Amino acid sequence: MSDAARILDDPRLIRLFAALEATGCEARVVGGAVRDALLGLAPHEIDVATTALPDSVMAAARRACLKFAPTGLAHGTVTIVVEGTPYEVTTLRHDVETYGRAAKVRFGADFEEDALRRDFTVNALSLSPDGRLYDYTGGVADLERRRIRFIGDPQKRIAEDYLRILRFFRFHASIGEGPLDAEGFHAAVGARENLSLLSRERIRAELVKFMATRRAVETAREMSHAGFTEVLFGMAYPARLERFVDFERACGRSPDSIARLSAFTVLVREDADRLRDRLRLSNGEYARVSVHARAMESLHGKKEIFSTQELNEMLFSYGRAAALDILGLLHAGDLAAAEDDRWRAAADFLSDAEPPAFPVKGADLIALGVPPGETLGAALKRLQAKWIRAGFPREPHKVRQMLEEVAKRTD
Repeated sequence: MSDAARILDDPRLIRLFAALEATGCEARVVGGAVRDALLGLAPHEIDVATTALPDSVMAAARRACLKFAPTGLAHGTVTIVVEGTPYEVTTLRHDVETYGRAAKVRFGADFEEDALRRDFTVNALSLSPDGRLYDYTGGVADLERRRIRFIGDPQKRIAEDYLRILRFFRFHASIGEGPLDAEGFHAAVGARENLSLLSRERIRAELVKFMATRRAVETAREMSHAGFTEVLFGMAYPARLERFVDFERACGRSPDSIARLSAFTVLVREDADRLRDRLRLSNGEYARVSVHARAMESLHGKKEIFSTQELNEMLFSYGRAAALDILGLLHAGDLAAAEDDRWRAAADFLSDAEPPAFPVKGADLIALGVPPGETLGAALKRLQAKWIRAGFPREPHKVRQMLEEVAKRTD
């Protein structure tokens, strides 16, 4: 295990603690930053908990000439910006009521009580400014074993917020080793239908994070076997996800959550529409999975996609990133080609080749007498199709010849 105290050496955090110390109250780094530091990972963000009330926190920031915003006063959170870096500073609290989706809280002054209301033991650690590590739940031992374990009764923890089901799987897939914690898994299975009570936005955010994790494939397979994917998606294809991720890694591509979701859940356009509705995808995300679905439909059953012409058609039609996604999705569905080096060669081509650019504009046809309007649009489509069939020629004399042939047909 690494020394978590090294994160305290950051001058910005030192300045933040100095400001909070002026309140006369205690403050500590809490949660994921401590967990990640112990694992030797760079924390994505650093959260601070304090016994000071929000008004005192804001007053301390003001005295220290630090920018701040009351980003979540109902839950005691103030965001303080130190030299461009935002820190969420939250007053200690305990739950008064929980609703399966949110909680009504009351401010407190007990770090142990605050830790015991958190989801997992590995997320309940805290670190004081002097480097002392506090562990009230056995989180350090669980981190050493790479085990994700709920604090206390898993059923109770899950009932407080059903998103914890997905967080359980995400953290296991991200930092866990070995099998899922049995008690936590059984509690999650028993509560899986309650995932439908959560907002689509919260589910989407959690699944996007999950899909980028180190063990997404094997964890998704377990979720599928236990009925979670039926609740979330209606249908899922774990084997396709596994093959897509294998291809992604073989090609040296970074994890792409949306492409992985496509591999896991999308075969046809109706699947893309369902994924959009169930997860409330952004317009850009939906556009991507729709392109994937349309390409899969148009290329379904195609035995060969490896010629330079066919790969250039993919580049021209979809662009480099989408073409690589589509190649990976096709590979994921081709169970007969697991070790075929042609897939890797095709990926290398798509990564390196310059996407063909159509060398003609409408003005070129107008100059040859083609009238603007529908006639021009139809002529451009015919010319583009002719140019594609000819192998995307770039030589000016070949392009000119095609221009003249198409223009002549519109006379």
